[in-house]
Amino acid sequence: MAVRPILRWPDARLAQVSADVGDEVLDGLIADMFDTMYAANGRGLAAPQIGVMKRVFVMDATWKDGDRSPEVFIDPGVIVASKEVCTIGEGCLSIPGLTVPVERPAAVTLGWRCEKGDMHMRDFDGAEARVIQHELDHLESRVSLDRVSAELRAELLAGYAA
Repeated sequence: MAVRPILRWPDARLAQVSADVGDEVLDGLIADMFDTMYAANGRGLAAPQIGVMKRVFVMDATWKDGDRSPEVFIDPGVIVASKEVCTIGEGCLSIPGLTVPVERPAAVTLGWRCEKGDMHMRDFDGAEARVIQHELDHLESRVSLDRVSAELRAELLAGYAA
């Protein structure tokens, strides 16, 4: 399909809440998202990052470690988040070159629809849980910098060229 340009923070579109996909046909969007994610060396990509304000993201949390395992999440939502949390430095394709330490639940139970429209629910932990929560933030108008204190944000951004 096609590699699309990735929006760079602080593009105002990254601060917009995405609309549900519902029954809308995505006409090549998902293939373009995977092409874009892999070309950018990412593990996940949300539609808003390429300027499409819909609740859809793609993920392949393990492809850098071996075989590809691409997954598509349409109209996703966390059903349960673990009480156990962990802080890990996160990169973002929309904020290249910046790693932000973000505290998130260690595991989540997610509900979503696949490309065929089937409903799914599954537990995720480790890298998958981390990527899912990061991409869900994009659907809700947040970037990793929104998850840290103003002081840490200023420190991280000192000298960063957007």
